[in-house]
Amino acid sequence: MEIRLQKIIAESGFCSRRKAEELIAQRRVKVNGRPASIGQKADPNRDRITVDGELLDTRTRDELVYYM
Repeated sequence: MEIRLQKIIAESGFCSRRKAEELIAQRRVKVNGRPASIGQKADPNRDRITVDGELLDTRTRDELVYYM
C-alpha cells in the first residue's frame, strides 16, 4: 500500500512530517535512488527510501518486536 512519503519518514522516527517536507523540498530524500517530490507516495515495504544517503527503517510499529 502506498503512503505519502512525509508520513513514512515521520513514522520511521527520523523527523516530524513538516521537517520531512522540508527535506523533500531540499532534494535530500530519494526513493529507489531518485529524488523525491512533495506529495509523492511510496510503499514502505517495497521502496528504498534514503535521507542524505541514510537508509530509513520503514517497518511500522506493528512489525517491530520488543523484548523486556
